[in-house]
Amino acid sequence: MPMKPTLAPAIVARLRAHLDRLYGPAEAAEAADRLVALCERFLPGRQAPARPLFDETDVVVITYADQLHEAGRPPLQTLRSFFADHLAGTVTGVHLLPFYPWTSDDGFAVVDYLQVDPAVGSWDDVRALAADVRLMVDAVVNHVSSQNSWFTRWRSGDDHEGWFIEVDPATDLSAVTRPRPQPVLTPYESAGGLRHVWTTFSPDQIDLNYANPDVLLTVTEVLLTYVANGAQILRLDAVAYLWKRLGSSCIHLPETHEVIRLWRSVLDAVAPGTLLITETNVPHAENVSYFGDGGDEAHLVYQFPLAPLVLSAFHLADTTTLQEWAAGLSTPSDTTAFFNFLGSHDGVGVRPAEGLLTPAEIAQLCDLATAHGGGVSYKADADGGMSPYELNTVYFDALTEVDSAEPAPVQVDRFLSAQSILLALAGVPGIYVQALLGSRNWHEGVKQTGRLRTINRRKFDRALLEAELADETSLRALVFGQFRQRIRVRTAEPAFHPTGAQRVVPTPPGVFALERSAPDGSSTVLCLHSVTGRLQTCTVAQAGGVYTDLVTGRGYRSGAGGALRVELPPYAVRWLRRHA
Repeated sequence: MPMKPTLAPAIVARLRAHLDRLYGPAEAAEAADRLVALCERFLPGRQAPARPLFDETDVVVITYADQLHEAGRPPLQTLRSFFADHLAGTVTGVHLLPFYPWTSDDGFAVVDYLQVDPAVGSWDDVRALAADVRLMVDAVVNHVSSQNSWFTRWRSGDDHEGWFIEVDPATDLSAVTRPRPQPVLTPYESAGGLRHVWTTFSPDQIDLNYANPDVLLTVTEVLLTYVANGAQILRLDAVAYLWKRLGSSCIHLPETHEVIRLWRSVLDAVAPGTLLITETNVPHAENVSYFGDGGDEAHLVYQFPLAPLVLSAFHLADTTTLQEWAAGLSTPSDTTAFFNFLGSHDGVGVRPAEGLLTPAEIAQLCDLATAHGGGVSYKADADGGMSPYELNTVYFDALTEVDSAEPAPVQVDRFLSAQSILLALAGVPGIYVQALLGSRNWHEGVKQTGRLRTINRRKFDRALLEAELADETSLRALVFGQFRQRIRVRTAEPAFHPTGAQRVVPTPPGVFALERSAPDGSSTVLCLHSVTGRLQTCTVAQAGGVYTDLVTGRGYRSGAGGALRVELPPYAVRWLRRHA
């Protein structure tokens, strides 16, 4: 009879140390025994993949499970079929937004973590998709739906006492960081009377109490279940708010980082090669803290400042701020990388631009979003005021001038120039499905739901979508075809490896330029991106050599003194591979 797999003593000691730091030795002892037993139940987990953690072929599309519909078929099967028909060999990863039963926030108020919403499919469908692509799933671990059985049983007095955070409403909570304008506490009737519970995001999203080891162990089991069903990347949603301590800001607390370190240790032991990505919509310096020391927390961190900085660069026709910011980017190890993206299901976050863009520049972005019929979501400030939190808009409209008479090809060139910056930067690109499909603001959806966030969350009838993509003159077809081609250029070029060297090349304000190099030095690409609607001649000093543009196939040669002169039409992109 085969021996039951067990964790190595060194791993057991590491897990115990995490728990000691969270709960103290007395409480940690019993929790450690349970955690070890839990991990061993999932052993042997998925073996370490033969491929590296990430490379230049990694491109992730962010999508809902029910993004596409067709009669007589679960949406997850339709999604898988669409990706196989249109994106096989182009996109290697899919971030599947919450596909569990839910009550609000389009999936981010989870009723049952361990079920697939029957309206979208089954675990078999999830596993089938994971067999085709590198699957990222959402771990919505900060809070649960008010209809989650953990909370309903807590309200009834049956069990789960201590799983949620109850606070006297007279308590001074002014120091708490608020991502939403609503009060932090929500009153709920329970078997024990009226009780006020912590709700960081909405009254329907009840925060879990990680100061209770039972909560940590239960959620750890959820994460391992996702991995057992094919997840290779776990997205820790809103993780910055995980741990609460009265009198503190309740964001980025040391205990939150310790929980992430524990999960990293668990995954490294049970399912090596599984990546952790932290979703922390906060200013840059706070955001990068989730890399830890480069080997003990997140592998990937969302690059939140990128979207507002690129958007501002195009509207100002000035990349100065973008250049200065990008020149200072770095990660702590070659096993960490940024997850670069320009907008998502949540729109365009502007809080990460604080300290990078001026208040006037941020206000300009807010005005641009509303001018297109979009909107702005706000957060509550400690002084009682309100400040912008995110722009509710698709990125295409945010880039386009209002009431513009520009031909569609010009608008597409501008959009592709912005997306090419995303693809060229060091890191793993994340592309929201609405961007890939060239979507415009969905005003009808906002009318239907009454929620601003719906503006960039349109779902599609597959047959109608396919008809648009088949029409070569349609905006969708123009964007989709060119975007796919640009992705293929990126994924075939070793210089675009997520951890390859990156140097910002000084250029006039109308151009954003990077030099990217493969980790082994085998390839170097000079990337030029025009952010203006005028013809420019860009001269790059000390760029001696012969080049081929990976986008157009055109050849270039430096002139006297080693200077390279490149003519850039409006919103042009030139990715110039240097020849030895």
